[in-house]
This record gives sequence, structure tokens and C-alpha cells, in this order.
Amino acid sequence: MTFLDASILLAAEDLDDAHHAASAALLKTGALSTLDLAIYEITNVAERRWRDRAASLRLRERVWAIAELGTLVRVDQPLADRAAELVRQHDLSAYDAAYVAGAERLGVPLASCDQRDLISRGLARAPADLLSQLRAQRSPDPE
Repeated sequence: MTFLDASILLAAEDLDDAHHAASAALLKTGALSTLDLAIYEITNVAERRWRDRAASLRLRERVWAIAELGTLVRVDQPLADRAAELVRQHDLSAYDAAYVAGAERLGVPLASCDQRDLISRGLARAPADLLSQLRAQRSPDPE
């Protein structure tokens, strides 16, 4: 399973994003999870920044598909407490820390396009890196 932050969902929708191809491919790999927070983040970007109602609808449908077919982690007190701890430890936004806490809860890697705050600190992996790992795990071992 792979835990997605909102940047992966947005990059998969945005053809101009440098991470578009890898993010779109990652969405097709199977077991996915995200936070309930993702629905608000993607809606905010699609509706306010992009002004694209159709993209907003597609993005929300992706989150609901993850909720139905994968795992949607909902905020609760232990998750919020862990996020606050991560904010203090790593000087993260509460939003980024919540995604890290969600991935930790499930014991799965966090996929993100956020090089500065998450990937560079070893708290998340870039979509292309995760895809390479998944492909290596699925390919038969030559003997």
C-alpha cells in the first residue's frame, strides 16, 4: 500500500506538473491510501487556483475511490497528537505532518511531490522512486 498526499493527486491531474506521469502511474498501482484532509486540499486548488470545476470533480472522485477501494484515514486525537509532535520535530506544516502521521499509522510509505519539506527530510518518497521500487518488487527475479 502507498499513502498519498494531496500533491500526488494534484500532479496526476495537472499535465504541466513535472511529476504528472509518475503520479498518474502511481494511482494505477493498486492499494492506495490518503487522509480525509486530501479532499479539502485538492478541492481548494482545483476550485480556487485552477478555477476548474471538472478537475475538482475528478479529483474528489479519486479520493472517494481510494476511500472505497483502499484506505481513507480519518483524523482522530492520536493522529492529531502525532502530527503536532512531527510539526515540532521537523518544523513541518500541520498538513504535511498529518500525512506523515497517517502513513506511519498504516506502516506504509508516503508518496509526495514535496521535495523541500518531505522528500529531502526522508519523510516521503517521490512518485518516480516509489514506482521504480514497486516495479522491481513485481518483476520476476532472474536466476
